[in-house]
Amino acid sequence: MSLFSLIAALLLEQLHPLASRAFPHSWLNGYTQFFQHHFNAGERKQGQLAWLIAVLLPLSASAALYWLLYRAHPVFAWAFCVLVLYVTLGFRQFSHYFTDIHQALRDGDLEKSRALLSGWRGAPSHELSPGEVARVAIEEALLASHHHVFGVTAWFVITMLLGLGPSGAVLYRLAFFLNARWGRQDDADLCAFGAFAHQAYRWLEWLPLRLTAATFAIVGDFEDTVYCWRTQAQSWPDPEAGIVLASGAGALGVRLGQHIPQGGLPLDRPEMGIGEEADADFMQSTVGLVWRALVFWMILLLLLGLASLAGG
Repeated sequence: MSLFSLIAALLLEQLHPLASRAFPHSWLNGYTQFFQHHFNAGERKQGQLAWLIAVLLPLSASAALYWLLYRAHPVFAWAFCVLVLYVTLGFRQFSHYFTDIHQALRDGDLEKSRALLSGWRGAPSHELSPGEVARVAIEEALLASHHHVFGVTAWFVITMLLGLGPSGAVLYRLAFFLNARWGRQDDADLCAFGAFAHQAYRWLEWLPLRLTAATFAIVGDFEDTVYCWRTQAQSWPDPEAGIVLASGAGALGVRLGQHIPQGGLPLDRPEMGIGEEADADFMQSTVGLVWRALVFWMILLLLLGLASLAGG
């Protein structure tokens, strides 16, 4: 069921992208604000309690609904899995930005590519050269592919194997969102309250991050991926993101990171990967890497399903 749910959700999003994610985003904002308003008194234990309640309520509801639908008919449970993945995956949420930036660079329209990149990453990009635009866009695409595809899929499969339905996709998406809202350690009002949200997200990311990096190694340049993963990931300001960037750069044979201009001054960033400088051609290679990784996961799910049938 996991494989067919994933395929159906991806096809549905490609054929009919979710028109707007404003409603679920607005609902999540209101949901998290409710717990923040009623629980945040500046202590870690209050943040821990708020996180547990905020996550366990929808997690339990999704698992219970899955079982109720499964008992009614397995097709209903499958449709529910597709719906949950359709809402939580968000493949098209980032792919259209990447495609438009790639096309703008191909057309030689640097200003348009800069504007698109600024809108995507939420940071000014008007000082970047064409190569720097391509480099930063590849970084954003690698991270987005993990956060919106592979991380969600990994936890979806885990909870499906445990008989909890698609609740893993709900768990990962909520943990990601709560970390983004509460886990900012530079915010004095959220530093203690959001500490558990940040820690919980790191726990949940441990396995998916390494699965993503291992998949990049298998479908890309294996030796360079492993080398970059082992020697460069920890140098990135966010070591978790560093795993994805270093392994992705190694798989592609491209150099990411490095300094970029910001506010008239160079922003120093560690170098990720080995090989050539990023350009529009490597953007196309990034698309191929992500799709090969996704197909590889589907093949694994198919083999897992066949093994389950044979064992049954």
